[in-house]
Amino acid sequence: MTVTKDRKLEILKGFQKHEGDTGSADVQIALLTDRINSMTVHMRGSTRDYSSRRGLLRMVSNRRSLLDYVRKNDPARYLELISRLNIRK
Repeated sequence: MTVTKDRKLEILKGFQKHEGDTGSADVQIALLTDRINSMTVHMRGSTRDYSSRRGLLRMVSNRRSLLDYVRKNDPARYLELISRLNIRK
């Protein structure tokens, strides 16, 4: 369920704006998306794990807030980000 160090570095390199960028909205959204995807797989098998469900909903809410921020400030970047992450079906 957790993101390994190698996977996290891979995501950082794919979404950072400049060297050393670890906290931009793009990076945070990408990391949250990876965690959400792994947690979704876990929740399909453990439907009564309510604590994990609460954490999953909190991650989704946090990602939604970050996406709203990006959409408000840079709509073109928002569209590129959701297409790269395959968030919207």
